[in-house]
Amino acid sequence: MAAEYILRMGDGKRVSMSKEQIKEDALAGAGNAVDYGGVPELSADEIDKIVEICTMPGKSVSVEYGMEVPMSHDISTIRLDGDQGNSGVGIPSSRLVGMMMHERAFGADTMELGHIDYSYKPVKPIVSQECQAMEVAQQNMIVPLFYGAMPNMGLYYTPDGPFENPGDLLKAFKLEEAFASMEHSAEHLTRDIIWIMQKLMASGADGVNLDTTGAAGDADAYGTLNAVKALREEFPEMYIEVGSAGESWIGMHGMLEFEGTVLAGLWPHQQVELATKAGASIFGPAVNTNTSKTFPWNLARAVTFTKECCKVSKIPIHADMGMGVGGIPMLETPPIDAVTRASKAIVEIAGADGI
Repeated sequence: MAAEYILRMGDGKRVSMSKEQIKEDALAGAGNAVDYGGVPELSADEIDKIVEICTMPGKSVSVEYGMEVPMSHDISTIRLDGDQGNSGVGIPSSRLVGMMMHERAFGADTMELGHIDYSYKPVKPIVSQECQAMEVAQQNMIVPLFYGAMPNMGLYYTPDGPFENPGDLLKAFKLEEAFASMEHSAEHLTRDIIWIMQKLMASGADGVNLDTTGAAGDADAYGTLNAVKALREEFPEMYIEVGSAGESWIGMHGMLEFEGTVLAGLWPHQQVELATKAGASIFGPAVNTNTSKTFPWNLARAVTFTKECCKVSKIPIHADMGMGVGGIPMLETPPIDAVTRASKAIVEIAGADGI
């Protein structure tokens, strides 16, 4: 009787799979990335390596000696004091205590200060408090400490912001009005990121993390990349990390360009080129998890996309690895068996410089 291995579905459900099924799903997942992203196929040895990682005994696995990589963080201490729906564990603690715990107890290589809303727009009214928190944190910590938040351009649309929701306008076939709303929102997003980070850099921040870039479509990416360009010009030594929201930037607008390249529909290996041109120090490709597919399918797909991104990139790649990205199940608290196997594969096969 063929051996069975306990793995996961994309939603975290446990499933039993044979080695043959694992390889079949890995081939299908990798093939999906090739078909959609136009990236090279994985070799037979690389597919076998994915199967090997999926079938390793033990609940968790690790990279081989000498292949350890640094880990950068987003969301910061919200992982501790946040609710479980956001991968938090609901432990009441201050942000300073949480950051120091990550540095001194969890061995984090970098940390960031972030507000509970974790978007740049809500930071504007409380930027003075954030500056004070950054100064105090820097006095108590050694590891590089950045300020992090999501561009989250959706907050600039009604009912949260001043501009009419382009989704409503597009449904009403008001195309020009929808495009104008996105363009105005992108301008405000760029302005807000620059203004906030000017304040935080003056308060001692080591840099910035722009998390889930492109979540509101190509205009979101447009506003973020322009902010990166402006910040790099003003702060030549600034650390700028750009993390993507997904493997493809959705063309909500469809015609916006950065440095002569249309943003809509770009895949990780294309996104990183523009992030580099803008002035990013590190790029985080995100490959979304399909909850109806198995872990081997999602992992092979993530590895295929990330490998090509690492290959073409001129800056370090810290792959987005967490709830619902990087081959990891879309589950409130991602299971350690999937997290460690995905991390090992992204480092050893895709060649990521960090996580």
